Amino acid sequence: MTIIESFIKGKHDAAQCEDGIVVTPDFAAVIDGSTSKTPFHLSPLMKNGRYAMTIIADYIKAMPSDTVCDDFCEGVTRRIDREYDRAQLIDRMAEHPEERLCASVIIYSALRHEVWMVGDCQTVVDGTFRDNAKPYEQHIARQRAELIISGMSPADARHAIEPQLIKAMLEGQNRQYAVIDGTPIYMPGVKIINAEYTVVLASDGYPVLCSTLAESEAALARQKERDPQNIRDFIATKGIVSGNCSFDDRAFIRLDV
Repeated sequence: MTIIESFIKGKHDAAQCEDGIVVTPDFAAVIDGSTSKTPFHLSPLMKNGRYAMTIIADYIKAMPSDTVCDDFCEGVTRRIDREYDRAQLIDRMAEHPEERLCASVIIYSALRHEVWMVGDCQTVVDGTFRDNAKPYEQHIARQRAELIISGMSPADARHAIEPQLIKAMLEGQNRQYAVIDGTPIYMPGVKIINAEYTVVLASDGYPVLCSTLAESEAALARQKERDPQNIRDFIATKGIVSGNCSFDDRAFIRLDV
């Protein structure tokens, strides 16, 4: 496994970035901590998405080389659940998925020549693009787009769809789609892809994921110029907020296997 290029950039700044990159002799990973939907923070020092990312990054750094995907999913779930237990929040987290430590992760295992997709992330494996998007998100994103096109401000449109995002999390999170959130991962939503030559791992901060960083960054720059609120060709649940450089944090790794 040889890292060809990697890049990470927060939508606001590095200190608040909820994406993370981990590279060890055995694994390469991109972690995408979920954007907080409520003011509740489990850590007083950072938002839940960043806290989830840091916990998962430390877990991956300590994984044995022969870890399989199932082992990772079970072990990282127990690690997040320990945070709830420590804070005496087990019952509350069961009822409020929007308050959980939540993240998506994509990992390459050097020993197994596999890419593991847990949650909303994307990859290019041997020239073929794959994603693992949340099943409900496009429907809600289109509603946001329609509100903005009809004249509502982007901030108000985002606020208007947040109850639907939370409802979808309650109904679907680790029931209809997979995430890491301290509850048993919905394994039918986890993808395992064999890799032979080259792999790109990325968070969903890239509207178009290409085979190189330069191409992916160029596609993002065109999107930001043409449609900064993501309401036309690339439709998303959020756009660029004043003071931010993009609509989401982003992380990218390209490697030869």
